[in-house]
Amino acid sequence: MNFKRRFRTFRWPRWFRKGIDIFYQILLPLIIFQFVRTLLLPTTFDMILLGILVLLYLSHTLGWFS
Repeated sequence: MNFKRRFRTFRWPRWFRKGIDIFYQILLPLIIFQFVRTLLLPTTFDMILLGILVLLYLSHTLGWFS
């Protein structure tokens, strides 16, 4: 018998999950653009924004919030 428990029983609707996936597909080119911009004109705001974008992308790829 398999007594494996599912801790997360709530699932997002399919249309919402698809929207999140599209957002993360757009996020990678935004990270690349922001990285180039930070290399050319490094400001505190650019570095913070790049860090937030990278953390968002890592959270999706590593499955922290999925």
